[in-house]
Amino acid sequence: MVQQTSQTLTGKLLIAMPGMGDSRFDGGVIYMCAHSDEGSMGLIINKVSKEIAADDVFEQLEINQVDTMPKLDVCYGGPVEMARGFVLHSTDYTDGDASLPVDDGFAMTASRDILRDIAQGTGPKERLLCLGYAGWSPGQLDDEIAQNAWLTCDATRDIVFHSRSSEKWSAALKTLGVSAALLSAQAGRA
Repeated sequence: MVQQTSQTLTGKLLIAMPGMGDSRFDGGVIYMCAHSDEGSMGLIINKVSKEIAADDVFEQLEINQVDTMPKLDVCYGGPVEMARGFVLHSTDYTDGDASLPVDDGFAMTASRDILRDIAQGTGPKERLLCLGYAGWSPGQLDDEIAQNAWLTCDATRDIVFHSRSSEKWSAALKTLGVSAALLSAQAGRA
């Protein structure tokens, strides 16, 4: 039986519980871009690709970069459509219909124009480039949460954009007052 949550997870962070059984999400933190009765979509924000660099993406798309462009990591956004790019960013930038405002502090854009603007220094001040996304069918994510696969917390710009990728999981847990050292891979129900 599918247990529906009464509130949306859009704009929240999902924190993978230890021992969830899916190595693609192990230790993952996912920013939720959409969560509704129609399904859910999010971007893993703490798994930096070791195979693909932002320079490779810009070169493949024939986008010239200014010399002053800050380093930009490419995150493994999730196992769905891994050849497709998504930019999670601050709301100081919009690309018309290509940008999806998620909440007051975050938006997501999947266009070549945002990559060009980032490369030229005119894109959003805060951004993460992700390849692929995480997706769930209707009710699937709610079931996983009910089975203790995920914790949820509020998303902060500090965690999403400014924490080191290797520290985002612990930082998200800390917002809940939970220490990573105290989490067990064994789940229980009272």
